[in-house]
Amino acid sequence: MHSFSRISVIGLGYIGLPTAAVFADTGVEVVGVDVNQKAIALINSGKPHFGEPNLDALVRRVVETGKLKATDVPEAADAFIIAVPTPFKDGHVPDLSYIEAAARAIAPVLKKGDLVVLESTSPVGATEQLSAWLGAARTDLSFPHEKGELADVQVAHCPERVLPGKILHEVVNNARVIGGMSRRCAQRALALYRIVVKGECHVTTARTAEMAKLTENAFRDVNIAFANELSVICDKLKINVWELIKMANLHPRVNILNPGPGVGGHCIAVDPWFIVSTAPQEARIIRMAREINDAKPDFVVSKVCERAQDLKNPRIACLGLSYKADVDDLRESPAVEIVEKLAAENVGELLIVEPHIGELPKRLADKGLTLTDFDVAMEKANLVVLLVDHMVFQTVDRDVLKDKFVIDTRGAW
Repeated sequence: MHSFSRISVIGLGYIGLPTAAVFADTGVEVVGVDVNQKAIALINSGKPHFGEPNLDALVRRVVETGKLKATDVPEAADAFIIAVPTPFKDGHVPDLSYIEAAARAIAPVLKKGDLVVLESTSPVGATEQLSAWLGAARTDLSFPHEKGELADVQVAHCPERVLPGKILHEVVNNARVIGGMSRRCAQRALALYRIVVKGECHVTTARTAEMAKLTENAFRDVNIAFANELSVICDKLKINVWELIKMANLHPRVNILNPGPGVGGHCIAVDPWFIVSTAPQEARIIRMAREINDAKPDFVVSKVCERAQDLKNPRIACLGLSYKADVDDLRESPAVEIVEKLAAENVGELLIVEPHIGELPKRLADKGLTLTDFDVAMEKANLVVLLVDHMVFQTVDRDVLKDKFVIDTRGAW
């Protein structure tokens, strides 16, 4: 039997809330902490504040059984899992202010024997920095950056590695990398995750765990950049990039990814910059991949503007705003950036379709844009731009498209 009777999860977003709910479902008492009062109220009424398959029923169940509650003030627990955002500031410098705020918030309730785990994707050294912040706030306790194996409080890094749309499955079934600031830290964190994780748990150092998560996403980013660069080259050479990739992938040791309008989401579009920030001279391919992928929305905007010039009265259906298919997550989405830039270019009437959200993000609404029903948009538009390959768009009747200009950034049509 494990020694964790009460767990606290700091940050109840896309990672924190599913993690809290999964732990609570095992019978452990879980206290979720967030600064968003609306989210706290919703969770305490048994409802998640964002869409994710099967999360509604799980949250309702664990709240009704009294195993999960949400609050804005940390309470005492045996383990604290920090799952707050780690964006970057201007110049792609990692912003650790949310982690620092979480450290300051939990410090007053820490006691000897507690475990603090950083799940937030972070630059190398962030877990040590977390330990230092906790140590500065609680000089009566010892932490691993000072006392190593003999520390009163254990600190570890266990990066999340889940896919929106499959979070509940992957929290439980994915292999986990568990990095401790000491061997004892790693073993204590391993005991925590074994409560819920059915996948393999691999123990390593905190620094290796931090770098592992960044490396996974940088690997994806570099490979997507190769595909995106190919798509730009093929456009210039009048070659169908989708057919080209299909042909090249016939080679048994070649597996080129599909290009798109850019790279979005809270991971792949952000994490490689954390590597660049810690080794700016050495991270040359990683930096170049980020620059290629960040430039792709501008390429799409130029293609749309070019095509719109051929139309007397451009009415442009922009299909999809989320960063990937069949989710409501708009974080770092290239589709949002493309629509925003098209509005700034005043290229024509924009008909924005995103079936997974109820209202446009403020940055688009402030430009006077509104959501449009899919059928209305398809009826009015003379230029259709597929930005996200939602299933509902993939099944569109081809007859609807036959008298319109089409720009397919996803190769779905």
